[in-house]
Amino acid sequence: MQFNRRQILRAGAASVLLPAAAYAAPQWPERAIRIVVGFAPGGQTDIFARTYGEFIGKQTGASVVVENKTGALGALAATEVKRSAADGYTLLFNTSGAMTVNRVLIKDLAYDTDRDFELVAAMPTGGLPMFASSKLGVKTLGEFVQYAKSAPRVSLGTFGVGSPGHLTIIELNKQYDLKIEPVHYRGEAPMFTDIVGQVIDGGIGSYIGAQSVLQSGAGVAIAVPRKRLTVLPEVKTFKEQGATAPLFDLTTYQCCAVPKGTPQEVIERLSQILVQGGKSEKALEMFKMFGIDEGAMDLAATRALYARESPVWIDLASKIS
Repeated sequence: MQFNRRQILRAGAASVLLPAAAYAAPQWPERAIRIVVGFAPGGQTDIFARTYGEFIGKQTGASVVVENKTGALGALAATEVKRSAADGYTLLFNTSGAMTVNRVLIKDLAYDTDRDFELVAAMPTGGLPMFASSKLGVKTLGEFVQYAKSAPRVSLGTFGVGSPGHLTIIELNKQYDLKIEPVHYRGEAPMFTDIVGQVIDGGIGSYIGAQSVLQSGAGVAIAVPRKRLTVLPEVKTFKEQGATAPLFDLTTYQCCAVPKGTPQEVIERLSQILVQGGKSEKALEMFKMFGIDEGAMDLAATRALYARESPVWIDLASKIS
């Protein structure tokens, strides 16, 4: 058999390419994926992680293991993931606060979001409504402000220093010259229990957490941030009721992040999977439970959101006295 020069060159090129293909980087994922969650089992961050994690497993065929590493407002989980290999097999699910305001709330924070992480997807949480105890007899923000001006003492619950609820109280006090006292809890459940028991005058927390308050008639939602919620269509936003602080235009979200240096193709694929996961039947059921109207944002939208709003969150948190 005779070969011409072109055939010989083709054969030679193929013989060079074959070994390179044999040593190509493996396809992701080839083993189990670990999700580290910054907050306790049963909370919103945990439920987001497990719902989206299950979808990741179905789409990739990999087993997905969820681990809760709680403490320091999500900082312990972030620190652990920061120290993990940047290979796409360790994911962080945490709050927007853990990735932004922690840098001013926690001294000697062991991680820097910009330096140590790549955000993969932001998952809006629908905002945190403000609830007032029924004993106040108010149904709007304006009525609450009038009550707070005349009452000798007014207290609102939050789930932590520097949380959106805490910042909301600071901004309301500033704009309306009030002296609302923030009462910080370790979680939403005890806060809403105290609203039902009329220990505090109200609180700022999630729609799902407030079910005991709403269903018992112990309290009402009087304002929501950013935009109205499908589950509370008649409740106006803070802005609609005259609150002017930039805080009330900001987006609260859960997020998925990976260590800096994770291959871009892995980040992009994971982002696409999370966006698809936000449209799945199970995710939509979860959103309904939490009163959420939006799924995971894609990579470009997530990065734009972080770049646009993080400086505002950080500035607000830095003013906490």
